[in-house]
Amino acid sequence: MTERYQVVGIGNAIVDVLTQCDERFLDWMGIEKGIMQLVDRERGETLYAAMKERTEAPGGSVGNTLAGLGNLGLTTAFVGKVKDDALGRFYAKSLEGEGTAFPNPPAAAEHPTSRSMIFVTPDGERSMNTYLGAGADFGPADLDAGIVKASDYLFLEGYLFDKDEGKAAFHKAAAACHAGGGKAGIALSDPFCVDRHRADFRRLVRDEMDYVIGNQHEWCALYQTEDLEAALAQARADCGLVVCTRSGEDVILLRGDERAEVPVKRVVPVDATGAGDQFAAGFLYGMATGQGLKVAGRMGCIAAAEVIGHFGARPETDVKALFRADGLI
Repeated sequence: MTERYQVVGIGNAIVDVLTQCDERFLDWMGIEKGIMQLVDRERGETLYAAMKERTEAPGGSVGNTLAGLGNLGLTTAFVGKVKDDALGRFYAKSLEGEGTAFPNPPAAAEHPTSRSMIFVTPDGERSMNTYLGAGADFGPADLDAGIVKASDYLFLEGYLFDKDEGKAAFHKAAAACHAGGGKAGIALSDPFCVDRHRADFRRLVRDEMDYVIGNQHEWCALYQTEDLEAALAQARADCGLVVCTRSGEDVILLRGDERAEVPVKRVVPVDATGAGDQFAAGFLYGMATGQGLKVAGRMGCIAAAEVIGHFGARPETDVKALFRADGLI
C-alpha cells in the first residue's frame, strides 16, 4: 500500500553546482548577472571546468522546496527524472538522506542528469547557467499516479510546463491528486516561462489548480498588465488561493474574500539562491499543518530569510525552531 504523503512535488531534478566569484569573472566568462540562462552541453562543461571550490547539492526549484519540507519534518516525496549516472545517483541518495522520498530511481535516459552552474557574487546575486538534461524530459510515463493520489498537497514546478510531455504529466498529476482528495498547486517559476505558455498557464490556474505561488513579475506576465492589483484581482477570480511575493516587500495572500499581507524583514543576502523555494516550503508547511493564511505566509518568510543568510539553496539550521522562536508553533 502506498504511503500517504503530506506534500508531493514534481519538478526538474537538477544538481546545483555553486561557486563564489566576482563580477570580473562573470564578464570574462560572458555570464549575464542575476538571471537564469539555459546552456547547451558544451557550454555547461566549459563553465563547470572554470568553477573553483565548487559545491554540489541536489537542487531544482521544487526539489529544494521538498527538501525544506523534509527538514521541517513533513512526510514528503519528490518526483523527478535523473539518468543512472554519477550525478543522478548522487541526487537520489542525497534527497533520501535528507528525509524526502525519491520514488523514481535513476534510470536509462537519452540525456545526462540535469545540472545548474551557479555563480554567486559578493552581493548575494546568483547567476545561473542551467543544462536541462534528463530532468526536462519528464512526462506522463515517468509519473506513478498512485504516489500523487496519496498526497494532501501537490506542488508543481512551472519550468516543466515548457514541454508538451511536461504539460501532459501535470494534467495527469492534478487529476490524481484531486481523486485522492488532495489540493494541487504550482509555482509560476519565471515570467519568461509564463510568456511562452500564457494561454495554457491560464487554463491550468483556472481549471486545475487549488493554489498558485508567484512573484509580482510572474503574476503581471500571466495577466498581461503592469498593474499588480489588477493582476491579483484576476488571479483571485481564477484560483482559490493566490500567493504573491514581492522581492523584499510585503507578501500578499488571497483566498476568497480573505486578504493577508505579511511584512518581510529586509536583510542583505549572503546568497539569494533558493529564497523563493524555501518561502514555498515554509508556506506549504503552514498550510499542511492547518495554519491560517497570515501564519503560513510568515512561516514562508522565515524559511526564506534563513536560506539567504548562508551559501547554498537549502536550510542549514532547524527552521521549525525559528518558527517556535517567533511564536508560530
